[in-house]
Amino acid sequence: MNKVLWLFLFCPFILQPVAFVRMQNDKEQIETLYRQMCQAMIEKDIVTLDRIHADEFVLIHMTGMHQTKKEYLTAIADGTLNYYKVEHEFVEAKIKDDQATLVGRSRVLAAVFGGGRYTWKLQLVFHLVRLDGNWLLTDAKASTY
Repeated sequence: MNKVLWLFLFCPFILQPVAFVRMQNDKEQIETLYRQMCQAMIEKDIVTLDRIHADEFVLIHMTGMHQTKKEYLTAIADGTLNYYKVEHEFVEAKIKDDQATLVGRSRVLAAVFGGGRYTWKLQLVFHLVRLDGNWLLTDAKASTY
């Protein structure tokens, strides 16, 4: 069989599993990124949080308040937002090319904006973009579930 004909007929079947593996790896990377973000929030690890959030990141709190990346990281660093424990109940990423959406539902023990410690059933819906092979969080919307 002619090599060109063989490639035309059989490459889609060979390349399809490769694409699936890449998508699974991306999915695992994104879901791991969410877990790393949560741990970094607990540890107030601003270096990690800065690295995984895009410069244009915006967080929309459940109250509707918008925080830029700088405002969000400052609020974690200065104790306005305090996170103590996170238990993940559901984490799922959906990917299309170099963009993705992640939904994370977690029970979060936190004290925010001067309030007392409370366990929130917090859902975060993130949008992500892949830049130079790395996934970055570009925005998030918080709500309860």
